[in-house]
Amino acid sequence: MLKLVIFDLDGVIVDTAKYHYLAWRELGFELGFEFTEKQNEAFKGVSRLACMDIMCTLAGKEDMPTSERERIANQKNDKYLELIKNIKNDELLDGVERLLKDLKSAGIKVALGSASKNALPILEKTNILHYFDAVIDGNKVKKAKPDPEVFELAAKELGILNNECIVFEDAVAGIEAALKAGMAVIGIGTQENLPNAKHLFNNVGETTIEFLKMIV
Repeated sequence: MLKLVIFDLDGVIVDTAKYHYLAWRELGFELGFEFTEKQNEAFKGVSRLACMDIMCTLAGKEDMPTSERERIANQKNDKYLELIKNIKNDELLDGVERLLKDLKSAGIKVALGSASKNALPILEKTNILHYFDAVIDGNKVKKAKPDPEVFELAAKELGILNNECIVFEDAVAGIEAALKAGMAVIGIGTQENLPNAKHLFNNVGETTIEFLKMIV
């Protein structure tokens, strides 16, 4: 029985992924290479410092000290925050608020499960924070996806069993994390980008509560 729906943030609720890409791309130029959108696919659902490790590899700077990696990663985050400071409700992706309203009306709990450390301000700026019963973000977890910690914490915080949950994800690492947690998963994207997703949609708006109940 479906009791909890967990949403990833970037690329599922809002397209903040494009802002992350622009910030990483600018950093790539500073490190001496052009960071592409294809390379950015591997960053979805991954922690900031893990992304920074990949950037160092791409730039041929594997010997960069940890302290310098952290400094540059924070610099990237400052750029990202500058880009999203004016984000509004009209930047929600198709069907998100409609499904959130339907879930609330049906008495189904809603949680956020995201690696982002900036999740709360984004939910506040887009005026949807009140729909969420739990927000598990990068400030609350120690392990990045594909570790299932973020989703397991959401279920635990609300006292719900893992097999009573569905996760919406747009990243391979996130889908893997949900599957490891024993949760049903809906991928937002294409078969090419999400080969490990059994159920695929272009956006959240293409799904219904009736369908969600069928797969749990």
